[in-house]
Amino acid sequence: MRVLKEILKKWGDIVASGKTRWVTIFIWILLIGVFSFIWPQVNDRETSDTQLLPDDVMSVEANKISNKEFSNDAGTPLLLVWQRSEGLRDSDYEMIQSLYKELNDAPVDKQTFIPPFQDLPVAAMAESSSEDGAALITPVFFNEEASTNELQAALDELETKVKEQFGNEVLENELGESNLHVRFSGPVGIQTDAVALFSNADVTLLIATVLIVFILLILLYRSPILAIVPLIAVGIAYGLISPLLGFLADKGWIVVDGQAISIMTVLLFGAGTDYCLFLISRYRDELRHEENKYVALKHATSGTGGAIMMSSVTTVFGLLSLGLAYYASYDRFAIPFSLSIFIMGIAALTLLPAILAILGRFAFIPFIPRPEEMIQEIEKKKGKKIRRPKPSHRFGKKVGAFVTEKPWAIIIVSMIILGGLAAFVPKMQFTYALLDSFPEDMPSREGFTIIEDHYPPGEIAPVNVIVDTNGEELSLKEELEEHPYVEIVSDPVEGAENNEIQQWQVTLSVDPYSTESVESIPELKEIATKVLSDAGISNAEDFVWIGGETATLYDTDKVTSRDQALIIPVLLLIIATLLVIFLRSIVAMVYLLATVIISYASALGLGWIVLHHVFGVAEIQGLIPLYSFVFLVALGIDYNIFLVSSLWSKRKDMPLKQAIAESVGETGSVISSAGLILAGTFSVLAVLPLQVLVHFGTIMAIGIMIDTFIVRPLLVPAITAVLGRYAFWPGKLWKLSDDESYKTKSDSKE
Repeated sequence: MRVLKEILKKWGDIVASGKTRWVTIFIWILLIGVFSFIWPQVNDRETSDTQLLPDDVMSVEANKISNKEFSNDAGTPLLLVWQRSEGLRDSDYEMIQSLYKELNDAPVDKQTFIPPFQDLPVAAMAESSSEDGAALITPVFFNEEASTNELQAALDELETKVKEQFGNEVLENELGESNLHVRFSGPVGIQTDAVALFSNADVTLLIATVLIVFILLILLYRSPILAIVPLIAVGIAYGLISPLLGFLADKGWIVVDGQAISIMTVLLFGAGTDYCLFLISRYRDELRHEENKYVALKHATSGTGGAIMMSSVTTVFGLLSLGLAYYASYDRFAIPFSLSIFIMGIAALTLLPAILAILGRFAFIPFIPRPEEMIQEIEKKKGKKIRRPKPSHRFGKKVGAFVTEKPWAIIIVSMIILGGLAAFVPKMQFTYALLDSFPEDMPSREGFTIIEDHYPPGEIAPVNVIVDTNGEELSLKEELEEHPYVEIVSDPVEGAENNEIQQWQVTLSVDPYSTESVESIPELKEIATKVLSDAGISNAEDFVWIGGETATLYDTDKVTSRDQALIIPVLLLIIATLLVIFLRSIVAMVYLLATVIISYASALGLGWIVLHHVFGVAEIQGLIPLYSFVFLVALGIDYNIFLVSSLWSKRKDMPLKQAIAESVGETGSVISSAGLILAGTFSVLAVLPLQVLVHFGTIMAIGIMIDTFIVRPLLVPAITAVLGRYAFWPGKLWKLSDDESYKTKSDSKE
């Protein structure tokens, strides 16, 4: 610890020097310019790969077998879903025939195959419609190797043809209206819609994030220049992060996910602003006691550098734990998030001091912090009184004093509130269905809605049961039809290359995305396995594969559950180790981790109350609990580190209760401000059209507010007050009795 303090002191002398300020800024800008010139930006390397499961899970293997043995080489389908509420007319079918004739004569780009609807009689087409005659599905197949941009261009061309044939209203009118509607859906429609959502959302998210941070900084610090400083620091840091990630993606070392980059932007501005505020707040306090702005900045940098460094390192290692995941959506977050926080931590300790060294007291206009001597001198020169800024720690000190007077009451009330909210966690309902995360008015989701309304539920996503018969004659159709959720089972189809491999297509009688359907997947596999076993095939389970979207949801549930079971304890172990190293207290590590965990559980519970009971969300995305845990633990521990680092320092010079009150007062305003800004940035995710991000942003904002206004100012200090000197065990500070106010020689060497 002593070595770290010496390093930070020397570092503060360097970065806060008037001689190095311009050099530091020049180096940052030069690096951005060079890296941006030689490497691509991260947004230019976003992947369109939607395969998130490992290659060895059952549904992925089934898909590979199906593509190899049962593919007709038609390509990737786009589903044109037609609907007229009172029933499709002969004129509708004739215009659909006309459209397909044009597609046959003049195919759109990347089109590989279309069924010959142009040659079918109207009566035959009508028989292909839904049972009520109100809907019809007609596919168009595209090259499997086509990029999303190429597919989007093809759909734009197809949309033009549709509008020429049917008019604009067929694509644009709401489904409730009585005229003819068509929606582009299926794999191609979903893929292009999803990419369009993110491409349109990135700019919106960036603008909204910058605005919310700027507005909150103005309201909290009432200084327009100070509100800009953190944004400049974060913006410059992002200018370096983007090409670094672009380089890693270009080399194939990471996979860039659009969703990950969107959240990374929010995280960078939220956490980055927090780090900036930790230093700026201390700098403002030092300016009230020190006339020389460079000396004040050196003290601020060395005084907060340890907490900023520890917070950054903790968050980096915490987010890196996502790299242990099998599920790609988790794994793709690890490097971008960790690298962005690492670079931002460096920026907070190098770039920000350089900016503050240039601005000095000017950054705090109109409420400029000065020592009393400077104020009196200026008053003499100007001949009038100067308004003195009110102390920012008064309310915090009152809170700290109250906590030390009634710690047990604080603990009991806090635990009742947090525990009561956490009790709602078992009531949460989850879904992994991709379409459930999309806006209800997105064309591809509207297409699936039409299919749901007019066709048997299971026809949206049939289940494929694939079996290697080993040459045996099997009767699987009747056994599968006995399952209560099975509506129809097709006749078996033999594989193109291996006729011993057969596939049965199963249409379920319930929603294929429902919990009941997902839970039926192992039951269907068990049925097929039993048939093989009865036929004398050993290790029958190894010769059965279940594919389709329902099987993918089942595997997603299993893989993400495995990831949670691994990452959560690993993350806790990482955080525990770093806390022990930084605080040298096992007791403090235990109760700090415990408070973060109860804060997380209560955030999930309150998040569910808000989303389900207020906004009517039936199910939240199943990925959210682990995302929320990693972020809330990694970010939430930052505030505790900032608080206890102040407390540990003050404990050497004053009695424990006084140290607690002083620390809560000293850190209260900056942590509250930082918490509000971080919660505000995550709440910006609510402007995005993807429900998974709306749910995630809501729970994160709630969790940060709970941590900022309950756990950090009340629960943690109260527990520390109850434990007394034992809160520091086995560090040297635990030897001081609770009322000792002197500083021992051994403590001074620490």
